[in-house]
Amino acid sequence: MAKKIAGYLKLEVPAAQATPSPPIGPALGQRGLNIMEFCKAFNAASQNMEQGAPCPTVITIFQDKSFTFEIKTPPASYFLKKAAKVNKGSKEPGRASAGKVTMAQVREIAEAKLKDLNARDIDQAAKIIAGSARSMGLEVAE
Repeated sequence: MAKKIAGYLKLEVPAAQATPSPPIGPALGQRGLNIMEFCKAFNAASQNMEQGAPCPTVITIFQDKSFTFEIKTPPASYFLKKAAKVNKGSKEPGRASAGKVTMAQVREIAEAKLKDLNARDIDQAAKIIAGSARSMGLEVAE
């Protein structure tokens, strides 16, 4: 028989750097989960990812206080800022440019994010990523 799900918890955790300090510790502790067990399992699962990349993680909490988690790919904004070599997007997107990314970089990001995007092929995923770039105030060069 399947375990009963008590709820879900969404956290953004740096890859291979989960620690019991806030925000992870309090979020898991108030739901009665073993914090160190999560940290060890998460760090082991994300050790092949880029160190410190923010990873959205969905934790499924069961009634017997056990859990499973799914690590998603880092946000598109993280990849775009890294590709454009900027720290943050434009204060006035559409008016002022914060940086520039090439279409090749956009396609590369789309390939990395394809499983988490609502797109069937790379071309459509690239359009989604290009739209994210424009909303951040980045120019998309052909």
